[in-house]
Amino acid sequence: MTSLPSRAQVVIIGGGIAGCSVAYHLAELGWTDVVLLEQGQLSCGTTWHAAGLVGQLRSTESMTKLIKYSTDLYARLEAETGFGTGWKQCGSVSVARTPERMTQLRRTASAARNYGIQAEVITPREAGELWPVMRTDDLVGGVWLPGDGKANPSDLTQALARGAQRRGVLVMERVRVTGVTVRDGVVRGVDTTEGHIETEVLVNCAGQWAKELGRMAGATVPLHSAEHYYVVTEPIPGVRPDLPVLRDPDGYAYLKEEVGGLVVGGFEPDAKPWGMDGIPHPFEFQLLEEDWDQFAIIMENAIQRVPALESTGVRMFYNGPESFTPDNMFLLGETPEVRGLFVGAGFNSAGIASAGGAGRALAEWIVNGEPTGDLWPADIRRFARWAGNDTWLRDRVTETLGLHYAMSWPDKELETARPLRRSPVHHLLAEAGARFGSKMGWERVNYFGPATPSTFGRPGWQPYVDAEVAACRNAAALFDQTSFSKFVLKGPEAMEALQWLCTADVDVELGRVVYTGLLNDRGGYESDLTVTRVARDEYLVVTGSAQTTRDFDHISKGLGDRRAVLVDVTGAYAVFGVMGPSSRRILQSVSKSDFSAFEFGTSRLVDLGHATVRATRVTYVGELGWELYVPAEFAVTVHETLMGTGELTQAGYYAIEAMRIEKGYRAWGRELGPEITPAAAGLRFTCKKSGYRGARHALGSPSRRVVSIVLDDPAAHLWGGESLLSDGVPVGYVTSAAHSPTLGRSVALGFVTEVSPEGGVTLEKVEVEVAGDLYSAQISLKAPYDPTSARVKS
Repeated sequence: MTSLPSRAQVVIIGGGIAGCSVAYHLAELGWTDVVLLEQGQLSCGTTWHAAGLVGQLRSTESMTKLIKYSTDLYARLEAETGFGTGWKQCGSVSVARTPERMTQLRRTASAARNYGIQAEVITPREAGELWPVMRTDDLVGGVWLPGDGKANPSDLTQALARGAQRRGVLVMERVRVTGVTVRDGVVRGVDTTEGHIETEVLVNCAGQWAKELGRMAGATVPLHSAEHYYVVTEPIPGVRPDLPVLRDPDGYAYLKEEVGGLVVGGFEPDAKPWGMDGIPHPFEFQLLEEDWDQFAIIMENAIQRVPALESTGVRMFYNGPESFTPDNMFLLGETPEVRGLFVGAGFNSAGIASAGGAGRALAEWIVNGEPTGDLWPADIRRFARWAGNDTWLRDRVTETLGLHYAMSWPDKELETARPLRRSPVHHLLAEAGARFGSKMGWERVNYFGPATPSTFGRPGWQPYVDAEVAACRNAAALFDQTSFSKFVLKGPEAMEALQWLCTADVDVELGRVVYTGLLNDRGGYESDLTVTRVARDEYLVVTGSAQTTRDFDHISKGLGDRRAVLVDVTGAYAVFGVMGPSSRRILQSVSKSDFSAFEFGTSRLVDLGHATVRATRVTYVGELGWELYVPAEFAVTVHETLMGTGELTQAGYYAIEAMRIEKGYRAWGRELGPEITPAAAGLRFTCKKSGYRGARHALGSPSRRVVSIVLDDPAAHLWGGESLLSDGVPVGYVTSAAHSPTLGRSVALGFVTEVSPEGGVTLEKVEVEVAGDLYSAQISLKAPYDPTSARVKS
């Protein structure tokens, strides 16, 4: 065994496929002072017992590109390294037993084509031709993706490790990490069973052990292990080596060929957490006890799909624990708590498909100091410290494992480990009939009214949301927006720091509110938010509910050595939105403060009943209105005061979404992201001439633009994610959508890629593909709804 070096530029912990992929890609980028430490042998943790399925399509364009890179890498890796990988592009077939599932698959196929993935909707007969041993008389249809495949996980890992070693990476087995050295919030080294090694970059790819390793360093890595099962059968007549991977999500099952037999696995709806008392050591190439009762729902459905299984013997039952995250997406990136500590873990039983692209993305993040693409869906900063609670994680993973094959209803909400974070007036909202959703752990009102069944068509809750929108458009509505992320930036150089971070000029008068973007060096959005100057040396920064950790981290790093301190005050304040043409009169009726000359984009302290609150004149719904920032201890009192006027209709986030889309307001994570510039977003007006991060690239001619979309057919319903076609050719896709009661039809925002050199959209009419059906639509750079400017500005 090679002795442990005293230092290395990068230390990677974990010799599974993820750790070896990071090592391979770091070396490919020229970073070869890298040591990879594995406590046992390469692939001995979770990788070795993975099923090896590689499906390309994911829920977003950026994640689909990441997986597609994996397939490209695996196809060439054997020729490059001389190590077999078992990669076979056999394609995959997903089948539907119900019309609802078929609608989902049609939507899936449409998204795949828009992301550059070949996909074909097929009949049950065609599915049977691709999979001759399958029963098809109970099927509605399916989708064929010829670019999908399968691989041998252990062989892939060895090939990646060999590729890294050839470029100079040191791979060491039988070295266990026992501690992490952190000084002043920066990683400095690791203690191991073979001694101490100094490092400036530590990469946590420890799989099931990643959570505990994070705790050693003081960082949150929210994942939890769950038992995961598959069996390998004896040979079955008609099963051939080139058989595609088969997915039967209505039966919770997948099947693939294995030495003439079948691997039968799946994702049961109620999972079985494991390792609540920690992962035992050693745990190498080990399995857990067979649990046929837990596996029964998968096996029974697999027999229904392949009747020959009923009389086929089982060669091996695999029960291998794997780590799952609270939202079924893996964890990637630098931890916000510790600089230099990166994580690539929590792959939710999709590690083989994800590892190639995730390894490259993480390596690029390390080398370049920031992501080189949109990694928000997997960014570890989408969680906060509270997500590391073991009890909460255990309860949540019972549900997230099953999300792989659960029906992807557009309004689906996770149900486990709730409620967690609650507004001070949550009980009042519940008493009023609120239906809650969850965002960053917060319980937020979706709408007020009875629960209704999920559907891909127009939902049963639509009339209740329409009424809330009408109330806001015609009178006034009250929204609980307490989940907003709220920071205070204070110090003699606070303004200087924000001038660099913000696209807009924040050197404004006291009480002024500025809407601004935060960009990366490529000119893409890291966030959009409002900044209110409350004192010469103090700003109130308000951003989206989901972005608390990410934006706090981004702003903190951007401060550099400037004399300013950022404090998260999210939980200290409730926020109530009072919006609508009657809002001024209603607020004036319960306040001695003067609302008559309260200009748009201003903020000041006012009395409201017996309380004193900060009133900020802004709108995200396109109507006259105020956001009221209320100290948490006064929240119930203020809410009772407002509702006591008898003139406010309570409304939820579904209504906000419909109105902001009607007005063409962009949302971060949908229309705005790390690869979208202000020019592409149509937000040039938020940018000062120079002097801000990313300015050099922010306003160049974009390759695509954000547009507003209005369907011609009032009966059609959009949810988001639908493809935009021009003469049958994909030219973009829908990012956000809602039914507009104001216009009486679906409205949306989305991207189109066909733009003129001058930046103006040349397309005026497109077709929107909705689960295989085409609907004509109008597109425009202007918002479809523009209330008379006097209403908003008066």
